[in-house]
This record gives sequence, structure tokens and C-alpha cells, in this order.
Amino acid sequence: MAGVSERPKSPPGPKPHWLSGNLREFARDRLGALTRWQREYGDVVSARFGSRAILVVYHPDLIEQVLVEQNRKFIKHYRLRGATRTLGNGLLTSSGDFWRGQRKLAQPAFHRDRIASYADVIVDHAERMLQSWSPGQTRDLHVDLMRVTLEVVAKTLFDAEVGSDSADASAAMEMLMNNFLARTSALIPIPEWIPTPLNRKLEQAARRLDRIILGLIAERRKTGEDRGDLLSMLLHAQDEESGRGMSDAQLRDEVMTLFMAGHESSANTLSWVFYHLANHSEVEAKLHAELESVLDGRLPTFADLPRLPYTGMVVSETLRLYPTVWMIGREAIEPTEIGGYAIPVGTTVFMPQWAVHRDPRWFDNPETFRPERWSEENRASMHRYAYFPFGGGPRICIGNSFALMEATLLLASIAGRYRLELAPDADVALLPTITLRPAHGLKVVVREAWTSQAVL
Repeated sequence: MAGVSERPKSPPGPKPHWLSGNLREFARDRLGALTRWQREYGDVVSARFGSRAILVVYHPDLIEQVLVEQNRKFIKHYRLRGATRTLGNGLLTSSGDFWRGQRKLAQPAFHRDRIASYADVIVDHAERMLQSWSPGQTRDLHVDLMRVTLEVVAKTLFDAEVGSDSADASAAMEMLMNNFLARTSALIPIPEWIPTPLNRKLEQAARRLDRIILGLIAERRKTGEDRGDLLSMLLHAQDEESGRGMSDAQLRDEVMTLFMAGHESSANTLSWVFYHLANHSEVEAKLHAELESVLDGRLPTFADLPRLPYTGMVVSETLRLYPTVWMIGREAIEPTEIGGYAIPVGTTVFMPQWAVHRDPRWFDNPETFRPERWSEENRASMHRYAYFPFGGGPRICIGNSFALMEATLLLASIAGRYRLELAPDADVALLPTITLRPAHGLKVVVREAWTSQAVL
């Protein structure tokens, strides 16, 4: 019976440096390190980032344990919680009863009927963008998509037109993403209040976003108008016990979180969609054939979505290979066990979509871009939590349905009008910050869309 009281041995993992642990290897090549560690050590890997204990979990059953079965034993991981100047205490970073209350207040804005009403706004803004395009142009598609998705999220969730602020907001958000990347690579991140050159840039970027977002809040408080959008819901929400409403600081944190997540993820997804289409002419031809058959040259509507299954499959397959959230993390706040290993309080558990989505145990020929794998029949036989681009469990992304609809409608709007070829000087590289972005944008050449005659 001696074995009953013994703690399970520690999981295997790469040998750590005495001071930095495995942080240096991870910072040099995040995606490559995650792939190597699984190949060399299995489904549960032990690592260390400085003094912080890290566990990387790769098996869908274990991921489900963390995200669903034992979700109350975990909070968001330390790096994300440390982004206080940017995200504050919003839905992405908060925890416990406070998070549950905020989620309950925000959820109605993402109900199906509400999301359906956003479709026309998405397509309208896509059309505005396309009016500035013409065949033969070379464009940075990622810049265009960042702008249009920012405008969409501002209008649909906050009933606001950012207009001339869109470029300023996008530049500020890019600075914040780069800052997050630098801080996750640092052995000992310098506190944000110390006025280093990087921290000053962070503060400047955050203030630019605060100016836009607090302006939206102030304008709405002044009018008191209930427009039925998320901002109105949050402004008029009251605590059931105290009757108090949300402060401007609380509102700012929630609006900032959704403002950033609501456009960054969709812009990245669409960038990678068109990157894959440019490299897979047979998929592109099939997509154009569906769009021509269903839309016949007109813009898509919400009602068209069920008639565009292949278009949706292209989005799903892109999210498998290039998930905009490439790894999620949780931190244990209670002692627990995963895969037979004891997990002490304070351990950070990472679950990398990048590696799990490319595991040959769950996907045949996983490196191949094949949208057909997302047919209803194939989905039915898929291992649960082998595919989790939006996370899972109670903290699954609140805007996942909105993001999928937006990506599908924007794809149909753009591809129904134009084909996009990679520019000869396109420098395509992956940049895993909070999201998986194209490091140098995505330069494309605009071409006329195919017709059925061209496909045949």
C-alpha cells in the first residue's frame, strides 16, 4: 500500500537552464518548441519559464479536464493577467464571481438573433472596402482587413463609427501586441510603471485607445440612449443586490477587451484564409464555383450562410492550421491532477492549438489544407477537443459565433468579387503574439474573380 500515498512522478520535459529554464528556447521559436516537445516527450510535458512551473498538455481528453471538468480549479494564466494596462479586468482576464457576473451581462449581445442583425453591417463595410480596390492593384490585405473588422466591431457592438480613428486604433493595437510579445519573452518583465522606452510606447498606445473608447462611453452616458447594443446593455446593467451600475473603468475594460478581440482575430483569420487560397488553386476554384452558384454576383446575406457550406469549411480548415489563438493557458489555484501527475497550486498549464490541430492521431495528413475534412460526416467522428480554436468550457470565447459569421461573410464578399494572388515580393511569416498574425502583413495582387467558364 506504500504506493497509495506516493505523489506521481513529474512529467518528462526538456532540460532547463539553471536560471531561465526553458524560456529562451521557447522565446526563440514558440511554435517550433511546442511541436518538438510533444514529439520528444509526449502528451504531458514539464517545463520551466524562469522560476515558474509550466505544464504543456496535448491530449484532447486532458485539455477537456482543464477547460471543462476542472475549470473552477484554474484561472487565466499569469502573462494574460499581467496585461492590466491594456485589458484591465475585462472578460478575458477576470475570474470567479466577478467574471461570471460580467459574462452574464454581456451574453445577450451575442445571441443568435442579435448576431443575425449584424450581418448586413458586416457586408456593408466589406462593400465599402472593395470599392477602393481595382484589378491589378497591390495591397496589404492584412492592413485592409484590420481596418474593416475594426469598423465592423465598433458599429455592431457599440453602434459607433470609428472612421478616421481606425488607422490610429490599429497602430495602437499593433504596438500593444508587440509589447505583449516582448514581455512574454522576458525572464523578468520590467514593471509597466517604470518609464522605459518600451513602457512609454505602451502607455502612449493605451492612451490612444482609451481616448477612443472612453469617448464612446462618455457620448453614450450623455445621451442615455439605449440602442440595444452591447454598450447599452453594459451601461444600463445593475448589480442585483446593490443596484449599482458599472463604473467607467469597468466599462472601459470590457469594451477594450471586445474591441481588441473582436477585430484582431477575424482580420488574422481572413488573412490566413487568402494566403491558403493563393497556394491552393483547386480549393480556390471550388470556393468560387459555390459563390457563383449561390450568389450569382450579388453580396451575401445571413440567410445565405446555410447555402455556403464549402465557404464555411475553408474558414474552419484555416482555423485548424493557423488558429488565431495558437495557445491558451490556465493557472492552478487548487491542487489537482492531470494525466496521473500532481499539479501544485501556481502551475501554469498551456494547451497549444497549434500542435494539437496538427496531430496525425486526430487529423489525416494534418499539414495538408483540405476543407473537405469539415463535412458533417467527418465532424461527427472527430475527437472532442482535438479542435478548439475558440477555447472551450464555460470560458469559451463569447464571440465565437460572431467571429465565424463575420469571417464567412467577409470571405464570400471578397472572393465573390476578386481573386487575390500573393505579390511576388510578399514576405509571409508567422508572428505568434497573443494571436497568430502575419509578421510583415500580406501583400496581394487583386485580380478579377473566376467565372464558371474560367473554372471549367
